[in-house]
Amino acid sequence: MSEEKTFYTKAELEEFKQIILKKLSEARAEYKSLQESLRNVAETSADAFNMTEVGSEIFEKENTEMMLARTAKFIDALERALIRIENGTYGRCKVTGKLIPKERLRVVPHTETSIEAKLNQQK
Repeated sequence: MSEEKTFYTKAELEEFKQIILKKLSEARAEYKSLQESLRNVAETSADAFNMTEVGSEIFEKENTEMMLARTAKFIDALERALIRIENGTYGRCKVTGKLIPKERLRVVPHTETSIEAKLNQQK
């Protein structure tokens, strides 16, 4: 009977760290792009007499602001994951205490819960 693994090795943690750093770099670039897009919308404000354009600009501005907020939240989650790698708590489910499978961490490297815990939260 094999013993259940309770932590990831330094090599495994380094693999996850590289995945996180890559995603963090991409997210920061996207955030910067969204900020620029938001500035452009503000600078090219539509003629107040054309209500169709005004409505379209408002929609575009709100959508961009929503994406900015979502990207900021993602960046924050990735940065917290890096902290967990440094303090030795990365990869452990905050609900069950068990190791989160590598496959899940490779896809969602900032997750703090296992699929099992996530499904139980949704019930």
